[in-house]
Amino acid sequence: MTNNEQWHMARAAAENYERVVARYVVGPWAPLLVDTAQVARGQCVLDLACGTGVVARVAAQRVGPDGRIVGVDLNPGMIDVARCLPAPGGASIEWLEGSALAIPLPDASVDVVLCQQGLQFFPDKELAVRQMYRVLRRGGRLALSVWRTTGLYNTAVARALARFVGQEVACRFCASRNTPGSDELERLAASAGFSGVNVRISRMNVHLPPLDRFALEHLAATPVAGSLEALDAEFRNRIGASVLADMQKYNDGDGVTYPEEIYVLTARI
Repeated sequence: MTNNEQWHMARAAAENYERVVARYVVGPWAPLLVDTAQVARGQCVLDLACGTGVVARVAAQRVGPDGRIVGVDLNPGMIDVARCLPAPGGASIEWLEGSALAIPLPDASVDVVLCQQGLQFFPDKELAVRQMYRVLRRGGRLALSVWRTTGLYNTAVARALARFVGQEVACRFCASRNTPGSDELERLAASAGFSGVNVRISRMNVHLPPLDRFALEHLAATPVAGSLEALDAEFRNRIGASVLADMQKYNDGDGVTYPEEIYVLTARI
């Protein structure tokens, strides 16, 4: 099973994704990616692998009413949820179901391509980056991000899953953290034709609510949700308690706050 297949989710899971993952896990990073790309008023911006649209909504405010935002995602559940969320201020957003391997936009049609935590799921990363290059206008910019490591919290969740559910489920949960390193990111961009390629590490202290409940809500927003539903309440509670215990060092009195790192690639054509 490919990562793409693993992360196809039904509408209910996509709703959970918006409520939990978009808000707490990827949402805090969205303004950083938009800032890094220097998104400006009046521009046309593509948010590729947009999920429920957390990056697209930030970008819409930056480009203003004269700009244009297009959100593209392969997962129809994600697009359905994105379309139902309240419209942000600024530009209107066009939501399209489509593949990063055949972006449903004309050549040289956008000023900026943004891709937050999507590259790792593309089965042909070289083709996907070439597609990003194809849709950019001359002088256009690319900014994409991927996780640098599995991370403290995800490691704790994977350890609990391996113990109480099975190693295969733990590996599927961590699929989003199987990302290219900095050298591979640079190679992918350069081979697609981009210039000015730069990869840097960005760091942030991430806050999550109390983990005995949050970890279970998070898992319900991932493709391993079915494996958790098959467990009785006692085993689910053990998973939450295990994650809470593993992350106790980072307790802040209202959950946990812990350091996280991503790679951010920028390039232009």
